[in-house]
Amino acid sequence: MVTAPDTALSPTSDAAAPDAGAANTAAPRPRGKGLRILWWVLGSVGALIGIAVAGIVIWSQVGVMAAEPGPLAEVRADPAISITDSDAGIVLSPTGESADVGLVYIPGAKVDPWAYTSKVSDLVAEDGMTVVITKPWLNLAFFDLRPLSAFTGLAPDVGTWLVGGHSLGGVRACQLATDADGLALFGSYCSNDLSESGLPVVSVSGSEDGLSTPEKIADARHLLPADAELHEIEGASHSSFGDYGPQAGDNTPTISDEDMRDELTELVGPFALAVPAR
Repeated sequence: MVTAPDTALSPTSDAAAPDAGAANTAAPRPRGKGLRILWWVLGSVGALIGIAVAGIVIWSQVGVMAAEPGPLAEVRADPAISITDSDAGIVLSPTGESADVGLVYIPGAKVDPWAYTSKVSDLVAEDGMTVVITKPWLNLAFFDLRPLSAFTGLAPDVGTWLVGGHSLGGVRACQLATDADGLALFGSYCSNDLSESGLPVVSVSGSEDGLSTPEKIADARHLLPADAELHEIEGASHSSFGDYGPQAGDNTPTISDEDMRDELTELVGPFALAVPAR
């Protein structure tokens, strides 16, 4: 007689099935919670970036040193100077003439570009140069990534171009200098090495400058070509290079605005006019 197999102890019996099924159907890990955390982190980072950008924009617009109205009015009234205002910069050119030499002038940090018009006006009216004073993004030259051509293109008839600037504007000018025919520094110095560039360079500083001090100018001398011309104007402070009033951290100038303009014209004009086009 054949006896049916005893299935009560069989490993494949129905009695074991429920346990196996429970092991194979374990609850999945809660991915929804992880995604929510990820989005929260990304959102927080994005908010912080947005706050930082907004803070920089607000800071760049607060405390901008405005041009003094008197010197600017004199430039506007000068019949020998033609002024063209654009989004990229202010173009000062000799009236009725076609200039051969031009200077792209980059303002210092948070200084109104119009504040430099008087100090460079005789380069235009007497020496026949074209001067383009740039309007840096956010009033800070370091944030302005436009190439030199964005400014020289405002005066396409000019054949020889120098780039220069005041304070931090001069530091930015050094970074653009290899695209120019020469470099002019006004109360400023380079942070990049141009010692082997072969560029004609003129650097004009002030004995009373409390920001670009004579010591800082001397310490950065090795970054300029060996034949660079360095001149220190006696009695000139940092703010003497523009007309925007006193500046925090600066010393008191002992030179008049008129004499300062004459000194700048005498030192920069002949130098610029002698620079050959490359």
